[in-house]
Amino acid sequence: MRLLHTMLRVGNLEESLKFYCDILGMKLLRRKDYPGGEFTLAFVGYGDESDNTVLELTYSWGKEKYDLGDAYGHIALGVDDIYATCEEVKKRGGKVTREPGPMKHGTTVIAFIEDPDGYKVELIQLGTQGSSAQNETNQQLVNK
Repeated sequence: MRLLHTMLRVGNLEESLKFYCDILGMKLLRRKDYPGGEFTLAFVGYGDESDNTVLELTYSWGKEKYDLGDAYGHIALGVDDIYATCEEVKKRGGKVTREPGPMKHGTTVIAFIEDPDGYKVELIQLGTQGSSAQNETNQQLVNK
């Protein structure tokens, strides 16, 4: 088995595509309208779906806002230079909601940004996760 994609419901597909493609550098891999169901699916990612996990952006026609609830956490992206990445995100019009720095009670250097629908995207400085990225992620959840 392998993880194929994560689906996010979006209120404005064009704004979401601008965020994920223009600000975060993903590529639009495929997009299809489903007139019978009145929705559009757009798949974005950093590589072909045959080798990479991607994001499915689902736009239900006419639905502009979603209640994100309190169960959803975030998606995470590993970056080589978190400080430069955050500056580039800001320069491109993105919103940094937590500036880069060590996570609470840990050594992993993280930052958070927010997409147009309010979904959080965690940036993780590669190489700072300690001995196990999963252990750090689990510790983050405990500390929240």
